[in-house]
Amino acid sequence: MWRAAQTPDAPALESGSGVWSFAELADRARRGAGCLVDQAPRDASPIGLLLEGSAEFAAWFHAVGLAGRTALPLNLRLTAGELAQQLADARVGLLLGDAHDSRLEEIATRVQGLRIEAARPLASLAAPMGPLPGEAVGDGDAPLSVLFTSGTSGRAKGACLSWSNFHASALAAEDRLGSVVRERWLACMPLFHVGGLSILMRSVLFGGPVRLQSRFDAAALSDALDGGDIAGVSLVPTMLTRLLKHRADRAAPPGLRALLLGGSAASPELLARALTVGYPVCPTYGLTEATSQVATAAPPRAGASSPSPMLPLRGTELRIVSGRSDAAAGVPGEIVVRGPTVMQGYLYDPQATAHALRDGWLHTGDVGYLDAAGGLYVLDRRDDLIVSGGENVYPAEVEAVLLEHPLVEDAGVTGLAEPDLGARVVAWIVVAAGATLDVEALRSHCRERLAGFKQPREFRRVAALPRNAAGKLQRRLLAG
Repeated sequence: MWRAAQTPDAPALESGSGVWSFAELADRARRGAGCLVDQAPRDASPIGLLLEGSAEFAAWFHAVGLAGRTALPLNLRLTAGELAQQLADARVGLLLGDAHDSRLEEIATRVQGLRIEAARPLASLAAPMGPLPGEAVGDGDAPLSVLFTSGTSGRAKGACLSWSNFHASALAAEDRLGSVVRERWLACMPLFHVGGLSILMRSVLFGGPVRLQSRFDAAALSDALDGGDIAGVSLVPTMLTRLLKHRADRAAPPGLRALLLGGSAASPELLARALTVGYPVCPTYGLTEATSQVATAAPPRAGASSPSPMLPLRGTELRIVSGRSDAAAGVPGEIVVRGPTVMQGYLYDPQATAHALRDGWLHTGDVGYLDAAGGLYVLDRRDDLIVSGGENVYPAEVEAVLLEHPLVEDAGVTGLAEPDLGARVVAWIVVAAGATLDVEALRSHCRERLAGFKQPREFRRVAALPRNAAGKLQRRLLAG
C-alpha cells in the first residue's frame, strides 16, 4: 500500500492481460484481502495458492499479506498426491486454485478439513470498507510466506520467510546489482519459487515494473529482451543455455544490464559463451532458507571474459566450516550463513529447524570454498540433491516411488551431468527375482506419482546397489 501511495500511476505488472499500475495492483490486492478476511478460516494457518504465475497470482499473494495471513505458493508441476502432502504438512485450511485444475478434486479427497475455492477475478470482488489486518506490513517479523524446500536433507519442508527477510534481501540486492533493481525486470522464473517472489517484492519496494511470463519460453524471452526496455532478468543455467541456442549466439539484446544466474552452478563454458556475446551475467548462490541470494557477483565490466567473483551480500556473513573450525582459503567445507535474510525456521518442524539453525548460523549442507579474496565457489548442491533444469529433485522420494512397483527389488537414484538440464535423473534398479526390467512399466508408474522433472530419464539394471555396513545407500558410487 505504501508503494501505491508513492507512485500510484507507475506501471507495476505487465502481462498478457495488460498493464496494471501500482494503484490498480493495490486495489485488487485489497479486494482479495477483504474477501479472505470475510471467508477464510479464522486461524493462523497458511493460505495455499495453486495458481498460474500471472498478475492475478501476484495480486492474490499480496492480498494474503494484507489479510494478515501467510501465503503458501504451491509448485504447479507437482502431482495431486505431492500437493496434498504439502498442504497437509502445512495444515492449510484454505486453498485458492484454478477452477479448471483437474487436481483439485483429488486433493480434496486426500486432505481432510481443507476448503478449496476457485480464485475469482479480483476486480469482480467488492472493495473492503475498513482497514485490513496487514496494511501496516513492512516492519513485521510475522511469516509472510511459506515456501517448501529440501532444507538441508530429505523430505521437503516449509521455510518461513517474513516481510523483513524479503526487505533485507531486496536492499542487499540493490547494494550489489545497483539501480537495475529499480528498473524493469522480466520474470520468467516460477512465482512459487523464492527467486520469482523476490522479483515481485523488489518491485513493490523500489517501484520498478515487472514484465510477467507465466512460463519460460526461449523465443518469447528473446523477443521480450529485444524490445530494449528490459534491464534485468533472472535465469537458471538451463534457461540461459536454451536462450543462447535460440539466438544462435547473436549479441545480447540492448538495454539488458543484469542477468542474475542461479539455481545451480553454471559451467565455465556457459559463462564464457554468454559473456563473449555481451550478456551481463551475474552468477549467484542462494537458497530458499536465506530468501534467495547469499553471494552474488556484481555486473561484469564490458568485454570481461569471466564473471565477477561471488561475494556475500551486504549484511550476510558467510563461513566455510570443515569439522569444527573454519576452513582455510581454498579448502572445501560446508557453507554456513548468518544474516537478516535467514528464515525463522521450518513450519511445524522444530527438529529440522534446530538441525539447520545452530548457534545463529544456517547450515546449508552445501559444499564450497572461499578464495583468498573472499569469493565463493560452490562445489555441490547438498550431498545427494539433484538439480535438474533448476528444479530440486530428492533421490529418496523417487526411490520410494520406484520401490512401490512389484518389479523392483531395490532402487537407487542420482543425477548425471546433462549440458541442457544441468543433471538428468537416472535410476539404478535391482529387479525382483525372476523378473525382467520393463522400462515402460516403470515410466508409467512414475508418471502417475511424480512431477515430470522428478521422473528418471534413464533406468539401468544392476545386480546390487552399493551400500555401507549399516545398509545405507552410497549414491555417489552409483555411476562408478
